[in-house]
Amino acid sequence: MKTADRAHQDKLLIPGIIRLTRLPNLIIIALAQYGTAVFLIARPDNWFQYVKDFHLLLLSVSTVLIAAAGYIINDYYDIKIDFINKPDRVVVGKLVRRRKVIMAHTVLNVLGVLIGFYLSLAVGIINFMAAFLLWFYSNQLKRLPFIGNFCIAFLTGLAITVVSVYYHANYLLVNYYALFAFSISLVREIIKDIEDLKGDATFGCRTLPIIWGIPRTKFLLYGLTALFTCLLFLVSGILGNWLLVIYFFTLMIPVTVFLARLIRADTRRDFALLSSLCKLIMLGGILSMGFF
Repeated sequence: MKTADRAHQDKLLIPGIIRLTRLPNLIIIALAQYGTAVFLIARPDNWFQYVKDFHLLLLSVSTVLIAAAGYIINDYYDIKIDFINKPDRVVVGKLVRRRKVIMAHTVLNVLGVLIGFYLSLAVGIINFMAAFLLWFYSNQLKRLPFIGNFCIAFLTGLAITVVSVYYHANYLLVNYYALFAFSISLVREIIKDIEDLKGDATFGCRTLPIIWGIPRTKFLLYGLTALFTCLLFLVSGILGNWLLVIYFFTLMIPVTVFLARLIRADTRRDFALLSSLCKLIMLGGILSMGFF
């Protein structure tokens, strides 16, 4: 019987690993890095040189590999919590054996870090640090209030900053967008903690919703969203790009919808929808790079 179960799991290895790596999120990361290179670093007359630059492809692949490894190890450590929060979406131990999961995590991390060092010493160090922080987050930090949220938000912004580090160009402009990605990612990570409150509380996690309660955590989210909104218009004003200002006014539509739903949210399904809305807002921010 065990042999039959293992054979079945081996057949589902590739589909299972793909589910673990959150493919849509990886696509957003790649789009953000290509958008950063093409719209924020390239000049209008040479943007296509960046599109076909093999080194940019390698940079994006290395970042995606490390992010994928991070998602995998997070599910590995969260298997008991996930059986409570989302039992129908558990992959580790059901579709993919735990040993295979660890092997996939290790291989993806090693490849990502090696590609980074091939590109440059700075990128290699950043990739190594990101891989370590993702492991440390899954093993320890995510069970602590705010620190884990900050760590993931920081790494989200770093995925954009690393493009300017590699090309040694437009640090200020790129870091504005990295700050945007950091802000919306921080909001989303706190919302995910509310969404996963039941399982986290069962296994002794000390996330903000557990130690503060949902109402107080919501007030923090209101404040972070207000700061995020001010940041959008401050940046567009500093850059003197009025098309960008108009675009950000349009982006206020999903932000307003987000706030309205956040006020009324009280179920796990409500917070899952808010998490998806954060991804939509982040994608909208990436698209705004085109105005440069």
